[in-house]
Amino acid sequence: MYLSLRIVPHSLLFVWTTMFPEYPPERKMNLDRAEKGPANKALSARSRMPWNIYMRRYGTLYLLLILPIVFFVLFRYTPMAYILLAFKKNNILKAPWLVDWAKNSGFEWFLKAFKDKTFIAALKNTVFLNLLDLIIGMPMPIIMALFLNELAYPKFKRVAQTILYLPHFLSWVIISSITLRLFATNDGLINKLLGTSIPFVGTEGNWRATYIFLGIWKECGWNTIIYLAALTGINPELYEAAEVDGATRLQKIWHVTLPGIRSTIIILLIMNLGHILGSEFDRPFTLSNPLVVGASKTISIFVYERGIKGTQFSLSTAVGLFQSVVCVIFLLASNALAKRFGERGVW
Repeated sequence: MYLSLRIVPHSLLFVWTTMFPEYPPERKMNLDRAEKGPANKALSARSRMPWNIYMRRYGTLYLLLILPIVFFVLFRYTPMAYILLAFKKNNILKAPWLVDWAKNSGFEWFLKAFKDKTFIAALKNTVFLNLLDLIIGMPMPIIMALFLNELAYPKFKRVAQTILYLPHFLSWVIISSITLRLFATNDGLINKLLGTSIPFVGTEGNWRATYIFLGIWKECGWNTIIYLAALTGINPELYEAAEVDGATRLQKIWHVTLPGIRSTIIILLIMNLGHILGSEFDRPFTLSNPLVVGASKTISIFVYERGIKGTQFSLSTAVGLFQSVVCVIFLLASNALAKRFGERGVW
């Protein structure tokens, strides 16, 4: 559900720009204010085009929208009907709208979750791990993009980018298997090379550090794509002007490059804040072991254990709904805060 709520603004924007390619809201305002020229006259003529001619010319765009709309309706919006399970008695043999309401005015499963110490521990672990990912992991793609942008040899830059992207295509099952071979306490390759017996995944503190390190290693290269694309939009004349003024390379990065990608950084920060209570399943589940359950059990694992293994579907739905609502609140609040400080925001 959380993903469904997050994609609504983006899907609406996609539909708008596809159905009305000539006049999205911001561009229409700019066109109204601009002086009339050849390009504006062409746009005006296109806007006065008869409906049948318009559909013959742009009808393929509407056909392209059919599959995405069907996908969203079937796999994003239709399952939302089962949110009712969070407020009904635990019964999956009937449709949720046919089941009786749960106790405490339908909030029985929410109260039961917050009285469960296991859920509270999973909630704390989820927030803590996501904050570490945000604070440590988010700056890394920015730094990597700046390094790649400063490389003077195009061939080496392409090779470096390819090597950095590759871990993204590995599943966490494969990465967890490699991790156990590399970081095992007694017979791991790293400990053998160092001549030590450091429990990289054997204590809660070391496990968290390994968890964050592997997450950065896997996704850092892939996330640099967005920042590298944003760097290409910076006007080269700004660097030339800074060089004429005697700016060093670091000064050009600080005063030209970073301000040039500031809007991209803000948008990705907003999206990451909207995921502050979200949690992957495969990453903590595959990296976990009995020694670090206190640090590795997140909300997704809690939902799996109680919902799928424990058949408490109403409880797991209530937890998922709580998680989704909090994530959307964070997303909306961070977006509003960004706009208040003069940034563009997500929408």
